[in-house]
Amino acid sequence: MIEQAFQLSKARYQELGVDVEAALKKLSAIAISLHCWQGDDVGGFEYADRALSGGIQATGNYPGKARNAAELRADLDLALRLIPGTHRLNLHAIYAESGRKVERDELSVEQFRNWIDWAAERHLGLDFNPTFFSHPLADDNWTLSHPKPEIREFWIRHGQACRRIAAAMGRELKTAAVNNVWIPDGSKDIPADRLAPRRRLLESLDRIFQEEFPKCELIDAVESKLFGIGSESYVVGSHEFYMGYALSRRKALCLDAGHFHPTEVISDKISSVLCFADELLLHVSRGVRWDSDHVVLFNDELQAIAQEVVRYGFEKNVHIGLDYFDASINRIAAWVIGTRNMLKALLFALLEPGATLRRMELEGDLAGRLAMMEELKGLPFGAVWDYYCAQHDVPVGFAFMKEVREYEKNVLAKR
Repeated sequence: MIEQAFQLSKARYQELGVDVEAALKKLSAIAISLHCWQGDDVGGFEYADRALSGGIQATGNYPGKARNAAELRADLDLALRLIPGTHRLNLHAIYAESGRKVERDELSVEQFRNWIDWAAERHLGLDFNPTFFSHPLADDNWTLSHPKPEIREFWIRHGQACRRIAAAMGRELKTAAVNNVWIPDGSKDIPADRLAPRRRLLESLDRIFQEEFPKCELIDAVESKLFGIGSESYVVGSHEFYMGYALSRRKALCLDAGHFHPTEVISDKISSVLCFADELLLHVSRGVRWDSDHVVLFNDELQAIAQEVVRYGFEKNVHIGLDYFDASINRIAAWVIGTRNMLKALLFALLEPGATLRRMELEGDLAGRLAMMEELKGLPFGAVWDYYCAQHDVPVGFAFMKEVREYEKNVLAKR
């Protein structure tokens, strides 16, 4: 039945000049970077009892979260088996495995050896992030722009160490690691000096990025935010700051879907940024009234993000990562639902008759453009998605939840 439905759908799309087989081939080449922190509520393995800080907050306490790296990798193995395609894993520095206490400014690739071996066995790429939060030296929400030089120096060393780790990951796995810098620095109330912290941040970043690595090993990215918990009135690393920094230093700019005003969307920013930048990193999330990092839905904004990537052939320029941490539902289901939705949005965009729509637009046939865009919503896209899942030997439709529930009963419930 899946094959029959696919062939009928393929014929419908062919009538509009869409090559469905070519679309599926393109989708297979796109890797989504799954975020390790969905599996344990951004806890990491550095401090067993330390609460989150630095504007990070996970809500919910669903039973069965991963308590160590082995459990987290096992959970990821299940999630990846339920997601079609070959993807990546995005790690934070606090997910180091050392067997002893290693300060963040002393981390090396050896603390991530198990992760690299695990990724190599599964033919996955790794991405990386310095962790500038949940640490005694970040409890006041200041790190790379801290007024105290000795604290800034600690975080600069951490940033430098993380770039070396990410480059080693890229070198060993033969696929460049995206290393993304986000800091919580800012003020809860109105500051008297907005300039000095930004100048300190500028100097700190320049020092972190001073060491050069081959592009085939490391891609540097910087990430902005509008506000955070504890930085409601002023964020040092604003969008304007990081956009200027990324363009002047030739770094990738990270756009996080939850880091802007609730009425602002990142889909509209993609084409603007890529007029000037070579590469872009997306952190796909779903903020509800604030940066609350809900599981992404197959909604209008997710579809618009995918369309902006696909319409202009930016699949190689845009690195797509997920960034949400919902602790109120089964965490593995959250990974699978969000990643499958991201892939669905990309497929929906790849099945668009882009040349026809652009021709209508250029010829001034705006009614025709609108009519076709609306008709596309009713085409049998779901049958193509089901076929893609079956091709990759993953459950079709809602069937993946059966495996999630069995794993919850047999594994998660015993933690």
